[in-house]
Amino acid sequence: MLEFSSQQISILERIASGRFNLVAFPLYANAVGVRKGSCAALLDPIPSGGFRLYGEPCFLLEGNLTVRIAEKGKTWFVWKKQRLEATAERLKELEAFVAELKLLLEPRLQ
Repeated sequence: MLEFSSQQISILERIASGRFNLVAFPLYANAVGVRKGSCAALLDPIPSGGFRLYGEPCFLLEGNLTVRIAEKGKTWFVWKKQRLEATAERLKELEAFVAELKLLLEPRLQ
């Protein structure tokens, strides 16, 4: 089980108050899952007391984390044998998700 510093707890509270959901992804037990809408990211606790993004934020497919791939001139979000086209609208949603999450992860002056 992960144990967090008071600074990390404060960051997680800030994320949750930003209408993000904290979720568990069993394959990534040492990371904190963050979800908003159809987008998700993994956060890795760092010794200095904050978090960093673990891997690449992605679109969810049936509640599962995906990997972004390019194939035959198109970009896809893939989970197992399922795929979802990375349309301009989905990429814009993911970009907004990442930008908002990064702001919430920035250290705040006490």
